[in-house]
Amino acid sequence: MKEKLKAIIDEALKQMEASESLDKLNEIRVAYLGKKGELTNVLKSMKDVAPEDRPVVGQMVNEARTALEEKLDTIRTAFEKRLREEQIAKETIDVTLPAKKPMMGHRHPNIIALEEVERIFVGMGYEVVEGPEIEYDYYNFEALNIPANHPAKDEQDTFYITGNILLRTQTSPVQVREMEKGKLPIRMIAPGRVFRSDEVDATHSPSFHQIEGLVIDKNITFADLKGTLAEFAKQLFGEDTKVKFRPHHFPFTEPSAEVDVTCFKCGGKGCRFCKGSGWIEILGCGMVHPNVLRMSGIDPNEYSGFAFGVGLERIALLKYEIDDMRLLYENDTRFLKQF
Repeated sequence: MKEKLKAIIDEALKQMEASESLDKLNEIRVAYLGKKGELTNVLKSMKDVAPEDRPVVGQMVNEARTALEEKLDTIRTAFEKRLREEQIAKETIDVTLPAKKPMMGHRHPNIIALEEVERIFVGMGYEVVEGPEIEYDYYNFEALNIPANHPAKDEQDTFYITGNILLRTQTSPVQVREMEKGKLPIRMIAPGRVFRSDEVDATHSPSFHQIEGLVIDKNITFADLKGTLAEFAKQLFGEDTKVKFRPHHFPFTEPSAEVDVTCFKCGGKGCRFCKGSGWIEILGCGMVHPNVLRMSGIDPNEYSGFAFGVGLERIALLKYEIDDMRLLYENDTRFLKQF
């Protein structure tokens, strides 16, 4: 038995010395010290040993186990040290190099412009209201005095999901939903994303943002509309800004107008930015059409109001002198870091 144990130890030590990896060393441990290993088999054969010799044989087996475990630990430690040194050599950290600075995000130009517009109108007593981007044809068109044969309902301009459901082309449906609640007076703006079937270019996109405003109360006149938009223009573009109203047509307002502001680059003198005219168009507006009031359950003989709508991207392009709308959506950090 003593010779058998010696042979086992010698063979185990020989294999340990020849091993070249931690995995191989673990295989040797299992082969000799595991539940089905060589030393375990010796212990299982103790039944064939004379009773008086069993304590001696048991001690020899334990001594052999201890010797092999100590040798395994020594070789494993040497392996781990060598691997650690190799890793350190490959992954040397140069502490003299500057640390990587974390990339900090910031507000998008659209958000900066939107917050500015909201600040102005909230300061004038308006509330900010939002509505669904997927809308019914009734709210998007019919309730805004746009009949079925109106060009705005052509499928070339509107993304229809079904015959009655579409992606809203404007945020005016939010105004209708508020009027239907019957909580008068109303002073609100409705910012949000809208969708139209436009080709992507420097000034158009199939998805963009609008901010529409609505005021409904007794004795509201066009003078109130003019004063509101004049104050808005001054706060947004500068105290010296003037406004000009040009007659226009919108089916949901009557009378209607396009609004220009004096060029904030040249003060109205004429420059490249305003194409020499001294004026820049910013929005459309008008007095709410009586039909729109009636369809929302409001008596046009008692109440009147005005509405206006401006493109958020247009404000951002003008305010920050951006010449291509696509820059707002390309996520180029070199561009976005400028704001």
